[in-house]
Amino acid sequence: MIKFENKYFVKLNFTRNQIKKYASSAHKDLGIAKRTNIAEVKFQFTYNALLKLGISLIACHGYKVKSRAGHHIKILEQMAEILENKDILAYGNQMRKTRNTELYDGGSMMITGKQSVEYLNFTEKLFDSSREIFKKYLGTLF
Repeated sequence: MIKFENKYFVKLNFTRNQIKKYASSAHKDLGIAKRTNIAEVKFQFTYNALLKLGISLIACHGYKVKSRAGHHIKILEQMAEILENKDILAYGNQMRKTRNTELYDGGSMMITGKQSVEYLNFTEKLFDSSREIFKKYLGTLF
């Protein structure tokens, strides 16, 4: 059984429509990441899609993420547990650190085209591996 820490998650009964909105938003961001050729934009939308996918999967389990310091890490941890994929922590944490450096250190770290494509490919695989969970909770989604 997956455990959700009260500090970061609150129990909530989502409707199917609410979860679909979360998942659709994640899928939309993934689509934007796929269509752009600008590495930084591809990276940012891929990271957003990754987090939104995690939020959607957590919602399928009846929990809402609380916005507080460290919640991105907790989303990645829960997502890794739900999908039984420890690589999510490695890739996700590297993406989080890159995003934080870019955001809080004045853009001192540049993302390369190769890196942004690698992160996008990884995130696309997570969407594929999430299909069965969404099918179970919502029916076919994307």
